Amino acid sequence: MKIIDTEIPEVKIIQPKIFGDHRGYFAETYREDIFKKEIGNINFVQDNESSSLYGVLRGLHSQKDGYAQAKLVRVIVGEVLDVAVDIRPNSPTFKQHVAAVLSEKNKHQMYVPRGFAHGFVVLSDYAVFSYKCDNYYYPDQEMGIKYNDPELAIDWRIPSEDIKLSEKDKKNYNFSEIKW
Repeated sequence: MKIIDTEIPEVKIIQPKIFGDHRGYFAETYREDIFKKEIGNINFVQDNESSSLYGVLRGLHSQKDGYAQAKLVRVIVGEVLDVAVDIRPNSPTFKQHVAAVLSEKNKHQMYVPRGFAHGFVVLSDYAVFSYKCDNYYYPDQEMGIKYNDPELAIDWRIPSEDIKLSEKDKKNYNFSEIKW
């Protein structure tokens, strides 16, 4: 397992070793000892999985301070553009983001620490997205940032007319409307 730094030091790309032959492949997708050594003592308590069609954009989501979540995300089927936005007001990378393509082919994962908003858009016809969280989901503590907020200037790599949002995500706030 190789852990790669991104433009925002706390966000990491994880490249598992893939062992493949004529039968298929094997990959170790998580090892607590390596995670503790390279990233820190993260206690994952909840696993989630979603399936989505091309153009579905989920995010940008976060939970308020005491309810924040760190996430380890990956794609099992298909391909997505995964995005983490730094929402820590005192951070030198506040409002900056990291974007990475995660796919069933590259098997890359992204570690998104607490203090970040997270979202992804499906680039393939279909995708299955899986992630671990270090805190439980609390719907009343969730907040959302508009995916197309010009202040963030995220290139989602698909035409805006192809983006499909949930009713909840259509009501997300501009970055400047949130009290940090």
